Amino acid sequence: MSYIGSKPADAVLETDDITDGVITTSKLADNSVTTAKTSYQDAPFRNIIINGDMSIAQRGTSKASIGFEYGTVDRFQTVQGNLGAFTQSQSTDVPSGQGFAKSLKMDCTTADASPSSGDELYIRQQIEGQNLQYLLKGTSSAKSLTVSFWVKSNKTGTYIVELFDHDNSRHINKSYTISSASTWEKKTITYDGDTTGAFNNDNGSSLSLSFMLGAGSNSTSGTLQTSWGSSTQANRQVGQVNLADSTSNEWYITGVQLEAGTTASDFEFLPYDVNLQRCRRYFYSINGAGHSSPTDGAYNRYISFSQSSNRGKWFVQFPVSMRANPTFTADNLTSSTIEGYNYNTSSGLTVSSVVADAGGNLTKNVEIIYTSGVSVGNVVAWRWNASPNASFQFNSEL
Repeated sequence: MSYIGSKPADAVLETDDITDGVITTSKLADNSVTTAKTSYQDAPFRNIIINGDMSIAQRGTSKASIGFEYGTVDRFQTVQGNLGAFTQSQSTDVPSGQGFAKSLKMDCTTADASPSSGDELYIRQQIEGQNLQYLLKGTSSAKSLTVSFWVKSNKTGTYIVELFDHDNSRHINKSYTISSASTWEKKTITYDGDTTGAFNNDNGSSLSLSFMLGAGSNSTSGTLQTSWGSSTQANRQVGQVNLADSTSNEWYITGVQLEAGTTASDFEFLPYDVNLQRCRRYFYSINGAGHSSPTDGAYNRYISFSQSSNRGKWFVQFPVSMRANPTFTADNLTSSTIEGYNYNTSSGLTVSSVVADAGGNLTKNVEIIYTSGVSVGNVVAWRWNASPNASFQFNSEL
């Protein structure tokens, strides 16, 4: 290729630029090449925490007198060891201008100003070991972890956040301070990598992130475990305020992010459907919300085949592979919340009960048991009967 005058500085190398064994090089235009970003903060799904924006709540939006359970917001478990009583809810109170729509709220309804020695209360998320292998825990290259979150409470003072290694019974605990009452504040805490004890490479619970809310002397009488060490109960909540000391106390949290490295990146917002599917690996609910008793015989979604009298086996295929073979619960089901239909006899059926049959983490067989009216070989079906509070629940939480 020939040029009139001098070759442009941003010219692309052509084959005819190579003449007589000489290669003519060209200067790249300024900013034409950028340095590739390789830090974990730039990687997709960098947030180890699932549902950190508190947007998914399959079980419901409020739970009074919450116990040791998954109550409302998916993937966040309450550990309640007799410290007062609390209502947990999915709240719309969020930090302004940060992109969040929901938070998790703890509201003290029964005070416990003088906790017994074994009392405790905290919110945690447990994490599968196979999702943590890149952290290189238990090696000389173990990576640091940084947690960031938004928090709000009328109860100011010191709070504790813990990382607990379930595979090796080790933990590290750091504190943060709520400085201004009833004001959203962003907190960032960094934990050193642990060179002792590798995480198991399986679908079991290897690491939990816990937000402490109060405890008795069994958890507060030692020295706060600010570096990784063997599990010592007395070192877990040293200095922690007691959120249960007044029924005026509330505590909110959202935007929870745990990531590799020593700095916190912006919160990683995921599309709602992606977030929901990640939660459904651990809990899947089929409920009657939004359904009404139809008049057009619309049973087809839940059709089944009877292999024994008064039973209809329903083959449930989960939207994602669940973590493990789930337990099954039929919640709030009565003869008035669901109803059945026999296509062979064109007649309605009364549902007696629902039980789980064989299945694994991909599918499950559920049997709908009818009071009468079903013979072997009949095609039967069931439907919700305007039952927003009734549900089939499949649970494989850690």
